[in-house]
This record gives sequence, structure tokens and C-alpha cells, in this order.
Amino acid sequence: METLITQPPPRTIREVFDALPEGTLAQLIESQLVMSPSPTDIHQKILHIISVRIFNFLEKNPVGEVRIAPYDVYLDEQNVFQPDIIFISADSLANIEENGFHGAPDLVVELLSPGTSKYDQNQKKDVYERHGVQEYWIVEPTTKEVQGFFLNDGVFELIVEETGFISSRLLNQEFRF
Repeated sequence: METLITQPPPRTIREVFDALPEGTLAQLIESQLVMSPSPTDIHQKILHIISVRIFNFLEKNPVGEVRIAPYDVYLDEQNVFQPDIIFISADSLANIEENGFHGAPDLVVELLSPGTSKYDQNQKKDVYERHGVQEYWIVEPTTKEVQGFFLNDGVFELIVEETGFISSRLLNQEFRF
């Protein structure tokens, strides 16, 4: 007779999230499971350009590391995001674990997508602010319009609106795309 091994069903939304297959385009945003379709071609193109520019800068200036989506960022029990690009300073590298980054990245770049832009501009922005992300960049890939938010006394301030480049205060570098 075969032995049947059973596992109890997940009881919390976090347990459901943790049980998803690797590579699932899903995020836990304020205890809501949010699924996403694959990004558009222009989204992928701009994501690649920006991430390569940051990676190349970090190769010459080893002050931290960059990660790109899909990569889980565990902010708390109710919020596990897959930002498009994150920068992790050398001081925070110890927060990298096998399943992703635990804590607030120093810099986050989100490229807007039709299905997720409202989250990037509202709920996720609020959570990043609450957890102490130092810089938050929102990029509209089609128009290349950029909004740059910087944490000042625990509150994001919109400091920069640009087109075609990101001016990182944290990295003291401009990244054109």
C-alpha cells in the first residue's frame, strides 16, 4: 500500500503567495495577490537599457548591486513586490537571500504597464515610502517620461520630472535611455 503524503492547504494569502511556482509574475500588494501578464516589448526594451546602464556603472563603481524583475523583494508580511529594477547598496547586500531581497532596496525603478501602473503610482509607492526606499523612479516606457521621488524625512517628494533619463542622487549618476 502506498503512503499518501498530504500537506495542509495554505491558510493565509502570504502562504498562497509563497506556494506559487517559481517565475510566476505575481506580487503581494497590501495583502492582495496581484497577477500580471508578461511585459510589453517596449517595456522590456527600456528595462534592458536602463538596467545595463546601471550595471555598467556599478562595474566601474562597486558601491552595490542591481537586480531586475522578476525578483522578489520582501518588505513585510503583506508586501512582496517584483520591482522592475532595484539597486542594493554595499551596506545592504547582507539582506540578499536565496529567495530574493529582504528589506527596502536603496533605489527602485518601476516601468509602467497598462495592468500595473495604478499600483506603481499609488499603493506600491506608499509602501516603498513607508519602508524607507531612498529613491523611487517611475518611467513611462512609451513616452520615456520619468518622475523621480526622493525620501526626505520619511516622505517621498517629487523632485524631478524628466524625459529619457534618470538622475540618481544616490548614485550621483545620470542614466540615459
